[in-house]
Parts: sequence; C-alpha cells; structure tokens
Amino acid sequence: MNDEVKVPTTSAADKAKLAVAIVLVVAGVGAYYALGASEATWLRWAAVVAGVVLGAAVLIPSKYGRDLRQFWTDARVELRKVVWSTRRETGMTTLVVFGFVILAGVFFWVVDLLLAWATRHLTGQGG
Repeated sequence: MNDEVKVPTTSAADKAKLAVAIVLVVAGVGAYYALGASEATWLRWAAVVAGVVLGAAVLIPSKYGRDLRQFWTDARVELRKVVWSTRRETGMTTLVVFGFVILAGVFFWVVDLLLAWATRHLTGQGG
C-alpha cells in the first residue's frame, strides 16, 4: 500500500506572478484613493477596474489561476449533483421551523415566569 502524499509545489515564477497580481490590485485600489474626490468618479473606478483586470491577466496563466479554474469546474459539477427541494417541501420546512420557534419561545417564556416567581418567593423581593 502506497501511503505517500504528494505535496503540490509551486514554482518561483508562479509565486512572483501571484505577488505581481496582488500588487496590481492593491495599486488599483490605492489609485482610487490617490486620485481623490477632485477627479471624476468614473476615472477613480476605472483605476480600480484596471488594477483588477491586470491582476487577473497576470494570475490566470499561473498555477494559482489553473487551480482556481479547476475549483470552479469542480464546484459546478458538485452543484449539478444537488437535489433541490420542491416549493411544497420548502414551504412545509418553513412552517415546521416557525412552529418550533414559537414552541421554544413559549417554553422559555414559561421558564422565565417560573424562575421569576421562585426568585420573588425565595428572596422576598419584587411585587
């Protein structure tokens, strides 16, 4: 039996691409604040969008980008396996939840009343 665990490794180039992508996104957000309120709002948002787009363009061809695409693909496959409840089942579940919430509320209200009554009688305080 082979119990070896393969640890995925990333190259220095992929790490550098990740660092550059992060710097580009941070630079875009920084440009938003650096331009200040004196500039047009669309120009400030264009700087943010440009930073995100350039960061994504750098990150996509790296291992991190491939891993992210694989994650999205796997998530879509798993989402297709989900058996969604019908409208009737959802409605019935909602009614059951509301019923238990009301039941729990009444239970804790009664417990509170009993504890308040016991406290008044044991301490002699209260009305």
